Amino acid sequence: MGGAFLHLLPESVELSDGLDVFLFVLVGFALFFLIEKVLHWRHCHKGECPVHTFTYMNLIGDSIHNFIDGLIMATSFVISIPLGMTTTMAIALHEIPQEIGDFGVLIYGGFTKKKALALNFLTALTAVLGGLIGFFISNMVENVKLFILPFAAGGFLYIAASDLIPEIRKETSLKKSMIYFGIFILGIFIMYAVRFIVSE
Repeated sequence: MGGAFLHLLPESVELSDGLDVFLFVLVGFALFFLIEKVLHWRHCHKGECPVHTFTYMNLIGDSIHNFIDGLIMATSFVISIPLGMTTTMAIALHEIPQEIGDFGVLIYGGFTKKKALALNFLTALTAVLGGLIGFFISNMVENVKLFILPFAAGGFLYIAASDLIPEIRKETSLKKSMIYFGIFILGIFIMYAVRFIVSE
């Protein structure tokens, strides 16, 4: 939620130039809902899932996000090497806490540590793909970001609101619930702090 509200949506609005950003957020939200229904039907129709469907949703959302980061880094380097270095550092500061969080989501969702680490690494490789594509279409990337950023934000909001928060709400212990809430607030605070570090 911190990534969507504090990073993806503000940047989408800033770049929008009259485009209906929130329509694309809703499209992303709706499409992730549809994807989850398809995954749920394919993986869970014969009983309980060994792995929760929100883990697959998180992997899809993270892949899109990393792909965008790759596009941004590549085009920054095309403009100038100092700008590319600065952009890469800013993205790394943003990605490190997010990837730790994603790893936690995959573990909580039922993956083993080894598989969660491997899948997290594979989603990170989409940044390389984004970088390669961004290098060759650097003059078109701003237009692509107009659509992909709010779409990714919608996906992240769907995952958080429909899957992750309801999972946390199932906890009956008040003490554990307060710990989860504290971690939730800490995550938002970290994402908020990254905005100022990136703008320096």
